[in-house]
Amino acid sequence: MDIRKLVGRNLSRIRKAAGLTQEVVAERANLSQQYVSELEAGKRNPTVETLQVLAQALGVSHLDLVRPDDQFQQENLG
Repeated sequence: MDIRKLVGRNLSRIRKAAGLTQEVVAERANLSQQYVSELEAGKRNPTVETLQVLAQALGVSHLDLVRPDDQFQQENLG
């Protein structure tokens, strides 16, 4: 799995856990909803600045968006 898919999966998981829509996150981060959707789908490659504004919009650390999960580790280590 590539890092774009990991970021997208983390973004989606964190957003849903916070009870937020893509539209709300996009508005808070001053991004378009389409861009947030494409990030979650792993179709876009976010800059470090984008990771920071998304993290702020979600109220988490930017590290939470790039932290490997079990699936990522299995795919890349196994």
